[in-house]
Amino acid sequence: MEYSPVCHSLYAFWSSPVKKKLILLSIMFVIWVYMLYSCVGYCSTMPSLVVDSYRGKEAASALGKRTESSRTDLVSRLLTKPQPWEDIETDYEETSIRTAASRDLLNNELDTDRTDDWDEMRGEQQRALEPSAMSSFSNGSGSKKLPQAIIIGVKKGGTRALLEFLRVHPDIRAVGAEPHFFDRNYENGLEWYRELMPKTLEGQITMEKTPSYFVTREAPARISAMSRDTKLIVVVRDPVTRAISDYTQTLSKKPDIPSFESLTFKNRTTGLIDTSWSAIQIGIYAKHLDNWLQYFPMDQILFVSGERLISDPAGELGRVQDFLGLKRIITDKHFYFNQTKGFPCLKKAEGSSKPHCLGKTKGRTHPNINPEVVQRLRDFYRPFNMKFYQMTGHNFGWD
Repeated sequence: MEYSPVCHSLYAFWSSPVKKKLILLSIMFVIWVYMLYSCVGYCSTMPSLVVDSYRGKEAASALGKRTESSRTDLVSRLLTKPQPWEDIETDYEETSIRTAASRDLLNNELDTDRTDDWDEMRGEQQRALEPSAMSSFSNGSGSKKLPQAIIIGVKKGGTRALLEFLRVHPDIRAVGAEPHFFDRNYENGLEWYRELMPKTLEGQITMEKTPSYFVTREAPARISAMSRDTKLIVVVRDPVTRAISDYTQTLSKKPDIPSFESLTFKNRTTGLIDTSWSAIQIGIYAKHLDNWLQYFPMDQILFVSGERLISDPAGELGRVQDFLGLKRIITDKHFYFNQTKGFPCLKKAEGSSKPHCLGKTKGRTHPNINPEVVQRLRDFYRPFNMKFYQMTGHNFGWD
């Protein structure tokens, strides 16, 4: 059989092992360059940072328009008399009118919370600048869903730490900043709320956290109307320590506020506790829980110990993962204890290859409080704590 000169040349070229390898390597290199180019082009169009920016502007605009009405609503809710407990006798008196100093402090708490929210959001956006491949693809695909689980409380209990720890789990997607939908922005509607959520893939859980929900009278009915199957998580902490932490946060923003002692007592001589001060009222967990149990069964509410979240984060995270029906992926290997801050930090945060601790707004040093004031508060909270232990079936050891 005769071969043309062209065919003969091609056969001679392909029959050479060295030249054959060169051709294969060249083809593989071209394919690799094409895949890299496609990936870079896809990632550059990711909407996460744009959406975060839009969310920030939209939330700031909404908050700006409703600041006065929100403050009025919050004051009216917190000044509402709590329902009496027939099996609890305490020597406190509910007040309908606060002192001028306490009222000013209460009215400014929205600004304090909002400032911390924006500090946290900035931290989220900075970490988003270095996304992992997995987080990038999950941000760009999937769909936005209403949350199936919500961390509803409590303020200064450890909710930010819990959310940051949970975000390590690949099957959890959560909003960074607090949406405050069910307390401040409910009139915007569920579609507005849905748009704040991150995109999730099949099998992933959408979450958010807004600690003020736990003490908002309307929140249980509103969340139940969204979905009766919503799982609720409450991080609780010794109410005395929580109140001091709450005051410390406000003090860092408003250094000229009255002393903790003067705000704690309605009458210092008689030792009458001023329960209309939100820092005190939030810690009456049993009263707030009673409102939630009118809409949700106890098995849909998980109570996380704020103290154990510090001493044994992996243990508490194991309980949370079980509650959410997820595989226990977050374990001891994800944490290290930061001696400076005094609480555990993540070895690798979600979307980053670097260790991550909570920001400067967390772990503030508490002011020195008169031991007699602390003891008086412990005596005040004891019957409410006992009631809370009975309701939850768990002794948190605060007394």
